Amino acid sequence: MRSLAEHRRLRVSNRRKKIKNVLLVSGGNFLDMYDFMVFGYYAPWISRAYFPKASEFASLLLTFAVFGAGFLMRPLGGLVLGAYVDRRGRRAGQLMTLGLMAVGTLSIACTPGYATLGVLAPILVLLGRLLQGFSAGAQLGSVSVYLSEIATPGHEGFYVSWQSASQQIAVVFAALLGITVSSHLSPSAFASWGWRLPFFVGCLIIPFIFLVHSSLEESPTFLLRKPQLSTMQVFRKLAQNWRLITLGAMLVTMTTVAFYLITAYTPTYGNVVLHLSPREGLIVTLCVGVSNFVMLPIMGALSDRIGRRPLLLSCALLMLLSCYPAMSWLVGHPSFTTLLAVELWLSFLYSGYNGAMVVYLTEIIPTEVRTAGFSLAYSLATAIFGGFTPAISTYLIHFTGNKAMPGVWLSFAAVCAVTATLVTRTGDRARRLGYSVAAVDL
Repeated sequence: MRSLAEHRRLRVSNRRKKIKNVLLVSGGNFLDMYDFMVFGYYAPWISRAYFPKASEFASLLLTFAVFGAGFLMRPLGGLVLGAYVDRRGRRAGQLMTLGLMAVGTLSIACTPGYATLGVLAPILVLLGRLLQGFSAGAQLGSVSVYLSEIATPGHEGFYVSWQSASQQIAVVFAALLGITVSSHLSPSAFASWGWRLPFFVGCLIIPFIFLVHSSLEESPTFLLRKPQLSTMQVFRKLAQNWRLITLGAMLVTMTTVAFYLITAYTPTYGNVVLHLSPREGLIVTLCVGVSNFVMLPIMGALSDRIGRRPLLLSCALLMLLSCYPAMSWLVGHPSFTTLLAVELWLSFLYSGYNGAMVVYLTEIIPTEVRTAGFSLAYSLATAIFGGFTPAISTYLIHFTGNKAMPGVWLSFAAVCAVTATLVTRTGDRARRLGYSVAAVDL
């Protein structure tokens, strides 16, 4: 029999291990998402570097198309790398996705501009972006599933929320870096080479890979699950659950559209559409990142207390009712203050919804294909809807002349969220007991 002191030491040791593992996977997710997201922040300068300058609109639209193209690779990455993670383990998956992201980021950072390479320049950037997308396809699923499997029973929402919270650190860091670099460089120097600095900073992911390799422990749930499915068995299991994965993708739609609208698109929207200074757009993005970072763990913990679906439905309905009126008010009164107010409101709704949605998605996917199923659902939503949000918003504004059209696009995403939440249901008692039981009302 262990003494009381030994039990206490064991609890402290286990708690420290969990904190270390949460910090490691969150740190890897931060670097991975920073590398993937930073392209959208500097789209105006990338468009001038890699595309012909005959039309600013055409160059910007092509840049956002390349940004979105990375998302087209995410379903393939989610399927292939997700199956790899379910077969080889969560730790092996982290190493694979981080390594691929590092290669893609380095290729974008080092590619000369259109003036030097001509049409080859955007082709090389596109290839780097596609590799980034392939990597990111399984990253979020791998991290979310790992955190759900090491979580203390009854606190899964809080643990899993750190996947999304670590993304917000990437948002804050990218915005701070942009503000710092643009403040110390002349506009011409920033346009010429300064915008490349954040990409080189993203290459810090390379030494981090070695830290993950030496320190991250495998998920106990994965170690206890034997025998492991083969790749073809994973694919067949996913095909059997296609309805659930489709509904999962609908759940993710509001998260991914809202996230890329209030983060990646905000600097461009503030500068190009509302004619605010680039610095003001980056400051707003910084505030949004801080807001998301604070609210996501709170909302994840709240979902542990009141359940996932009440939070999902209330936030999705509020988004549906308020996003277009908020955007219209912003367009009618364009200023730093109104942009900040609207973005923070959308940030609050995004955090409330996402804090419950990510853990909910890990719970409704069967355990043996949890990473692949999560990654595929998440990647499909991001590829079809979220990743092209900046390009779609730019096109809708140009086509209609209505600067509030991003609110219509976000309303559509909210409709998807409400529908999927009403159709799916997870047994709360089963969740509390640690099972992954999902039912689909079709």
